[in-house]
Amino acid sequence: MFVVTAVTNDNTLKNITSTILLAGAGKMGGAMLTGWLAGGLDPRRVAVIDPHISSEITALAAKGVVLNPDAKAAGTVETLVVAVKPQMFREVGAKLTHFVSDNTAVVSIMAGTTIASLQDICGGAVVRAMPNTPAAIGRGITVAVAAKNVSPGQRTVADALLRATGSVEWVEDESLMDAVTAVSGSGPAYVFLLAEELARAGVEAGLPEALATKLARETVAGSGELLHQSELPSSTLRQNVTSPGGTTAAALGVLMDEPGLRDLMIRAIAAATKRSKELAK
Repeated sequence: MFVVTAVTNDNTLKNITSTILLAGAGKMGGAMLTGWLAGGLDPRRVAVIDPHISSEITALAAKGVVLNPDAKAAGTVETLVVAVKPQMFREVGAKLTHFVSDNTAVVSIMAGTTIASLQDICGGAVVRAMPNTPAAIGRGITVAVAAKNVSPGQRTVADALLRATGSVEWVEDESLMDAVTAVSGSGPAYVFLLAEELARAGVEAGLPEALATKLARETVAGSGELLHQSELPSSTLRQNVTSPGGTTAAALGVLMDEPGLRDLMIRAIAAATKRSKELAK
């Protein structure tokens, strides 16, 4: 289920009068679509292309969303949002060219797919973006980079579409996107692993499994919300929990020892960055 609520405050989505075409309505594409509609985008301005339309997306057809149109039925596509799996893009992308003109903005959320590849296969004015899975609850973070031929107006629309599921940061250097993918794109998995292993360690320490799992989940979720709401650096929040010579200090002594969590995280991000670069080849 997609439970995104509107997170945009301007009227950009409400003022869109031409077609927004979404290619790929899986978890991330579906979350984005839900966010657009919650933000005021007219459902009649949206068309979705996906060979496996879910019941949730099918239900939106009653509100005006067009499903699997041909190029004629889609009309003038102002923005094409590509949310298919990267390994499917070369096959799918060739079919999307029928919807793209020189004036179409192509917004990609595919990991490892470069602006050059998108321009070669789809054409148009390309925005490459990397969201993450908290977009499904409106708490995502997306980093985007625009090709030189993207107009200010196209960038504004792209920003509004991406911001419908969380905050957006823009960069000018596309080479940063591999590290972005490693940190924020893959980052939720690292946090979920922390909750998983914290619960496992609790069981090893003698806690019942159900209690250890609940304590781990609520601790990670609550700490994340505290980090979200606080203006203090994460290092300060950590220090605020740590009394000299106390239990937290004893645990952190293990986690921060060499080689510890810092070294593991550096290696993990380096591995993910390397893989992102490999996917682009």
